[in-house]
Amino acid sequence: MEKGGSIKRMKKPWPTKDAMEQVYSMKLWGGTHSEFYSGMGSHHPEIVTPYIVALISFLKSFENPITVCDLGCGDFNVGKELVKHTKKYIAVDIVKDLITYNKSIYKEENLEFHCLDIAEDELPDGDCALVRQVLQHLSNDEVQRIVHKLAAYKYIMLTEHVPQGYFIPNKDIISGQGIRLKKQSGLSLLDPPFNFKVKEEKEVVAIKLQGHKGMIVTTLYTVF
Repeated sequence: MEKGGSIKRMKKPWPTKDAMEQVYSMKLWGGTHSEFYSGMGSHHPEIVTPYIVALISFLKSFENPITVCDLGCGDFNVGKELVKHTKKYIAVDIVKDLITYNKSIYKEENLEFHCLDIAEDELPDGDCALVRQVLQHLSNDEVQRIVHKLAAYKYIMLTEHVPQGYFIPNKDIISGQGIRLKKQSGLSLLDPPFNFKVKEEKEVVAIKLQGHKGMIVTTLYTVF
């Protein structure tokens, strides 16, 4: 107890938040010349360009623009190309300094940035959730907590780095820098233990990486 008899409150641990902050502060995903860098998956043209083309096509397919929630927006190198095709674009990340930086750089009337832990916090309202190479870094427990919230969106555009060919899905990991690929596994929301229920599933983009480094697959789920 502290002086005066008051109870000293223990600070709530944030292992995932700490891990992601470390990724950026120590530049574990590269980008030594950038203040914040979200790695090859957000910058390599071979990966980024097909995704942006597919997403713009999807967003333009609506007669009336929709509200998009980018859950794990990173350094916003990809998101910045999509904003003008939406009614509102809500960009979310767990790293506070990254969100502050993004706010100072990217300014559009229909763009908002929020610092949230998508496993712990309430998610913004919207029509479509973009979850691009985010869940692959999280433990099954954290993914499960997020999956329950994703059911509130009509559309989910999920991008995951998975092995090529057959693999056993959803091997558990500790949340952080690494992904399931190291265990010859990848995330699949429709398989146990998540068993996410959707109305329709459609593969949008699949990019094979050289050197047996797996594939980056984007899937559109229509939930209701």
